[in-house]
Amino acid sequence: MKRRQLIQFIAGLGLAAGLVSAPAMAEDQIKMGVTAGPHAEIMEQVKKLLEKDGVQMKVIEFTDYIQPNAALSAGDLDANSYQHQPYLDAQIKDRGYKFVSVGSTITFPMGVYSKKIKSLNDLKQGARVGVPNDPTNGGRALLVLQAKGVIKLKADAGLKATPLDIVENPKKIKIVELDAAQLPRSLDDFDAAVINGNYAESAGLSPTKDAIAVEASTGPYANVIAVRIADKDKPWVAKLVKAYHSPEVKKFVLEKYKGSVITSW
Repeated sequence: MKRRQLIQFIAGLGLAAGLVSAPAMAEDQIKMGVTAGPHAEIMEQVKKLLEKDGVQMKVIEFTDYIQPNAALSAGDLDANSYQHQPYLDAQIKDRGYKFVSVGSTITFPMGVYSKKIKSLNDLKQGARVGVPNDPTNGGRALLVLQAKGVIKLKADAGLKATPLDIVENPKKIKIVELDAAQLPRSLDDFDAAVINGNYAESAGLSPTKDAIAVEASTGPYANVIAVRIADKDKPWVAKLVKAYHSPEVKKFVLEKYKGSVITSW
């Protein structure tokens, strides 16, 4: 083989190698599922930091708590960030998802909101109180009502408490279960409603300004980033967590939400 032909042959090998290795770049192009509101707003800040670290991220917004995990399981997402650990644990147990949390994100204090009363003490006999209809957030809401003296639950009810676990209800409160995302829009239909912080924030409600009661700041409800178990050790996962846990993101959360959303790292 002549020298010129040899050079062309080697160059061709290099081009072919480049074409073969190109699909590996897909690992640095990830799809992130979030719920609208703070989760989405914060993730846009994370996206900017990830780009500097060589990872392109597409942020996809959802309006409910079910689809982000279904999409992650189906491979339509690479990660999601919208749920707290008890909810993720329940989803894994109930649906068999092969997920793992790789980092904590933020906590939304759950609050009780009302357009009709100024205090839970003002609840009338037979008042209607809305709570989320999913197991973990519904239980969380009932624990808030218990902590505020509205009801009393069975001692062993725990985080998965349901209305059936109520053992004392002095004012005969009617607990109405509704999709968590619908509660802010249905507030007129209730005397009060216990609403997740992210949905309250999206509806323009602030736990620090508008809630008539707020759950304690300590608890197991820090939100997490979830990925498929098979992906947990991939380089982009470590970069994602590093970007989220950055001083820049912590500063953004503090200045943007002023205590209605709290960083959990």
